[in-house]
Amino acid sequence: MVETVVSVGLAVQEHLKIRKQVIRPLTPSGAEKRFCVVTGIHGDELEGQYVCYELIRRIRERMEDLKGVVELYPALNPLGLDSITRGVPGFDLDMNHTFPGEAQTSMPEHVAHKIVMDLAGADLCLDLHASNIFLREIPQVRMSAETADHLLPYARKLNVDFVWVYEAATVLESTLAHSLNAMGVPTLVVEMGVGMRITEHYVFQLVDGIFALMKEMGIWEGETVKPKEPIVSRDGEVGFVNAGRPGIFVPCVQHWINVEKGELIGRILNPLEGTVEEEVFSPLKGLLFTLREYPVVSPGSLLARVLGGDYR
Repeated sequence: MVETVVSVGLAVQEHLKIRKQVIRPLTPSGAEKRFCVVTGIHGDELEGQYVCYELIRRIRERMEDLKGVVELYPALNPLGLDSITRGVPGFDLDMNHTFPGEAQTSMPEHVAHKIVMDLAGADLCLDLHASNIFLREIPQVRMSAETADHLLPYARKLNVDFVWVYEAATVLESTLAHSLNAMGVPTLVVEMGVGMRITEHYVFQLVDGIFALMKEMGIWEGETVKPKEPIVSRDGEVGFVNAGRPGIFVPCVQHWINVEKGELIGRILNPLEGTVEEEVFSPLKGLLFTLREYPVVSPGSLLARVLGGDYR
């Protein structure tokens, strides 16, 4: 059943509507757990759209195995999705910096408030993101150090490759995940793929993990995969690789491989002079889990992230 979370009037008698798909068991008891999946906060992130579709498709094929309530919010920022804009068009802001919002204020704050209130009381929420158009990310869960003890058991069931635990100081309190966790709704942030694209095998990998997690929670009784054991970085060193020169970045390595300290990762080229402006090397030995996708770079542009350690 499709339900409207919030409807806001726009110019020329138009409306912004945020809607969700609610799937309930065939024979509800009234005591079901509630599992929520939200995505589309950023209008250039499309991986979550396919995840929602695939979840609905698989659940409807085996409705007899559903024992809880599943709610899917595929487009929290519909204006951004429609215009392929990362933020909220017309307001020049990142929607994920507006939570928990306020009821009587600007349109984005009002919408954020309604979303949070609608998600209140859920037993678990997944906040799905892709990367931006510049970077490719492996399927991963990100969480703050202060929530890690509580959230890690859920993250281990999601069939992702990597769990990155941030220091609490780096977590923005205005994000949806932080607001929900502060309200007592366990919320995991999933990041994967690249902006404006869909990486199908990442989607299938995560959807398999979501069903495994729902089975662990007693929401799903069908067959599921055995989730892969993710690499968990609590205190591991992460090396950031940034461009020193402008130009066109061409990587020399594949994404999601082990690299040695000092290994060549890529080159920044000058297409006007036909020269190599800069050779880029790994700052440490470890796992390359982020790699530049968009080739045009300026000084300071992020090119890669490397998780320090031996993962061979």
